[in-house]
Amino acid sequence: MKKTKIVATLGLVSDSKEVLKALIENGMNVARLNFSHGSHEWHGNVIKIIRELSAEMNVSVGILADLQGPRIRTVVVEPVEISKGEVITISDVAKAPNFKFEILNLKSISNDEILNAKKILLDVSNIVDDVEVGNEILIEDGLMKVVVKEKNGGVLLCEVVDGGTVKNHKGVNIPDADLHIDPITEKDQQDLEFVLGQNVDFVAMSFVGSGANIEDLRGRMKKILGREDNLPQIIAKIERKEAIKNLDDILQHTDAVMVARGDLGIEIEGTMVAILQKEIVKKSLSAMKPVIVATQMLDSMIVNPRPTRAEVSDVTNAVVDHADAVMLSGESASGKYPIESVRAMKDIIENTEASPFDDVNYLLALNDSGDFKRVIGSAYELAKGSNAKAIVLGSASGFTARLFSHFRPDQPILVVTHNEKTYNQLSLVWGIQAKLYDKGGVFREDVDWLIEEAKKNGTLLSGDKIVLILGRTPDGEQMQLIGIKEI
Repeated sequence: MKKTKIVATLGLVSDSKEVLKALIENGMNVARLNFSHGSHEWHGNVIKIIRELSAEMNVSVGILADLQGPRIRTVVVEPVEISKGEVITISDVAKAPNFKFEILNLKSISNDEILNAKKILLDVSNIVDDVEVGNEILIEDGLMKVVVKEKNGGVLLCEVVDGGTVKNHKGVNIPDADLHIDPITEKDQQDLEFVLGQNVDFVAMSFVGSGANIEDLRGRMKKILGREDNLPQIIAKIERKEAIKNLDDILQHTDAVMVARGDLGIEIEGTMVAILQKEIVKKSLSAMKPVIVATQMLDSMIVNPRPTRAEVSDVTNAVVDHADAVMLSGESASGKYPIESVRAMKDIIENTEASPFDDVNYLLALNDSGDFKRVIGSAYELAKGSNAKAIVLGSASGFTARLFSHFRPDQPILVVTHNEKTYNQLSLVWGIQAKLYDKGGVFREDVDWLIEEAKKNGTLLSGDKIVLILGRTPDGEQMQLIGIKEI
């Protein structure tokens, strides 16, 4: 039974009850809804089906709403051909339509080149005010690159490094600029109000640059819901150079992390992405924050029934690094083989977890310690040195469960909780099999019920030994390590 979780993005090929049931049966733990696409009506219907299936199948399935975030795009009336070495001018829609670059009598660039330069606009007002000489501007996923040579009056004079055809509404990245863009757009605010009304479990935030961005989103959630607790968990998407620079700050404030390798691979030199992925996973583990590795993991399965060897290796490495989850995007949202993609990812995970390769145990030290964490560490050592078949625990908020998951034990972690939000959010956490018991708090009878349920489904047998832990009760009673128990 796999311990690394699967996040699958849903789309038009995977929105029926039949397909969604098959995705869950084949290993999907968290359903990702990409709010760059689809109407609220479509998203609401999919959420309804997932909740119905979760109840019918008695399995925890988390729902992740991924906000689109701001995007910088090109504005051109017709396609513009740009060639290496050519000089072009770039401005934004606040300066449209007739921006001009003042003649500067530059030694390196003639006045005629400036006067005849092709013009490209960006669709974010006043964005060029944040761009400086020497900054690179990447167009259409980095296929085209220009470098800012001069700046004057809100107009950028740029030299083309990599040419191509600039089309309208294509994405633009400016990795080294300190961009003053609010990560929450008007569309995001509307989508946020909708998803909070749908009681989703996670909200992924795009364009994150600092911990302050996370707290802004959390503040908006509290205001919309009118409460301070039981909020969806925030997943910070690490996709910008600024996010890498401020990773430690972001980890202090976020609930979870996504290594968004698509945009990250545009903003950062591509040969560094795998190294940065390992660094982000390492720091997330130390901070005890669930981490998802995402983007193009089984990309060829959008059109092919089997993954490439390189893709298998990619997923394998994320599992060996102890990521909490790996993610499918177009493979399960718009590809020809959504069910097969989830099944292939599950098979890779199970084969990797059964292998002897486990090269990052030293990463599992925590950033800080305390009596509570030391007790969990002792319980882990007890499980490691015994022949216990499982770790069994009760957890109201999920903290005790996440803390134990941090140590990546060999045994499955069976968790009972009375909190439905905790039940769904544990779907993202490595190694945890959660059950919902809605008849009380985290008391001994809850754990006894969980043990009986595990016997019924064959996870445990009479005579098996377990490590038994009780988490904090709603009254604030401290966690208890019961120790080894024979059932």
